[in-house]
Amino acid sequence: MSECLCHGESFTICNSLPRRQWMMATAGVGGALALTALTPFVASLLPSERAKAAGAPVEVDIGKLAPGDMMIVEWRGKPVWILNRTPEMMAALKKAEPMLVDPASERQQQPAYAANETRSRKPEMLIAVGICTHLGCSPSPAFTPGDAALGADWPGGFLCPCHGSTFDFAGRVFKNKPAPTNLEIPPHQYLTDTRVIIGSDETEKT
Repeated sequence: MSECLCHGESFTICNSLPRRQWMMATAGVGGALALTALTPFVASLLPSERAKAAGAPVEVDIGKLAPGDMMIVEWRGKPVWILNRTPEMMAALKKAEPMLVDPASERQQQPAYAANETRSRKPEMLIAVGICTHLGCSPSPAFTPGDAALGADWPGGFLCPCHGSTFDFAGRVFKNKPAPTNLEIPPHQYLTDTRVIIGSDETEKT
């Protein structure tokens, strides 16, 4: 399996089976959301393709993930984002709260340990399933605050180009959008400061 790196608003998807669907979902966003293919990480100690399809946990090395960068891995056939949020991204979470449907993450779209304002185990690290909760498209990074296509009050986050749903840097959905709920946060735990396992934690084994 490939793992890919995102710098700012640029990212690439390297997984084979869902690739066409993801590429179609991210097409046509416009110059403000330009996509640039970057060098993929080399994965190690990952389960076989058959094991992944069955839902086996995925172990990921995040040691080279710099602030502002995002990588995409596959778990259960889904794209999972791992975003190392910058201080500016963290500050944008509070700014976005009045505009969100479920800012306190009261709906069960995340494990209990991620039911907090950052929806994460480590404040700076977002781990979320990158599938819109409306019709299953894959949102694109829209990291720049005040993006011309999204309005001067846009704090930065993600845009689903299919039907216009938007999410903040914690995967929380904005009001008056088609998506009904926040993005899913998968079970996960940190094995070390630089390695995380997705799909398994202290209470859930998949």
